[in-house]
Amino acid sequence: MQPQQGGYAGFGQAPGAGPFPTDPYAQQGYRQPGYGQQPPQYPGYGQQPYQPAVPTTRPMTIDDVVQKTGITLGVTVLGAILSYALTAGNHSLALMFVLIGGLGGFALAMIMTFGRKQDNPALVLSYAGLEGLFLGALSFMFTNVAFGGVGGSGLIAQAVLGTFGVFFGMLVVYKTGAIRVTPRLTRMVVGALIGVMVLMLGNLVAGIFTPGGFGLRDGGTMSIIFSLVVIGVAAFSFLLDFDAADQLIRAQAPEKAAWGVAFGLTVTLVWLYLEILRLLSYFQDR
Repeated sequence: MQPQQGGYAGFGQAPGAGPFPTDPYAQQGYRQPGYGQQPPQYPGYGQQPYQPAVPTTRPMTIDDVVQKTGITLGVTVLGAILSYALTAGNHSLALMFVLIGGLGGFALAMIMTFGRKQDNPALVLSYAGLEGLFLGALSFMFTNVAFGGVGGSGLIAQAVLGTFGVFFGMLVVYKTGAIRVTPRLTRMVVGALIGVMVLMLGNLVAGIFTPGGFGLRDGGTMSIIFSLVVIGVAAFSFLLDFDAADQLIRAQAPEKAAWGVAFGLTVTLVWLYLEILRLLSYFQDR
């Protein structure tokens, strides 16, 4: 009698050799789904590990600031030339252009400032176009006798030269370090800016009830002094704009942040131009 190997019946034997088949369904051709097959392949399975996407933006440079500012000012100048030409051909358009450009530009400036959308090129360029519409019509009203203005187009040329003269002068002052932008200087300029705006608004409201208001815009001595103060505040505002651009560059802000710098510089340039034009008109009227 041959001894059984493996101890217990059916263990250690070849499949199907014992009294019970190891896979009874195999004899009938049944298999569970996936039985004995390769594991399914999913997209990306067994491929290289995930690689992070390469950033599509680059840090802002001074060239970006110059380029975006040039484009924004170009749109403003073209809008102003077109507005001036149309107003000269049809004086009835002057007030409409001033209202549409002024109110529309102010609304966009508020949206960009409080909505933190200064880096949106579409909004910045739309603002530039509206400001151009406003500037062209208002410049014509300031200098044309039909609206009580004086000086003609020569006054506009002087105001433009004066505006860019102040701009480049403050740029030299900033680059040479003659005046450094410190937290104290920033607070002083912002405080002066708020004070000037409050006085301008107060004079406008007072003018509704009293001819000439506080006398800040009637062409007298007080008006000249006030305009000089406003020009000084606008000039120092350039220092804050330049410093903001430098800080963004050092912080490696994205390229589109240059649109915000262009917006800030355009606001200051427009404000400065209007104040210089107003001041020159005072002297022409004497």
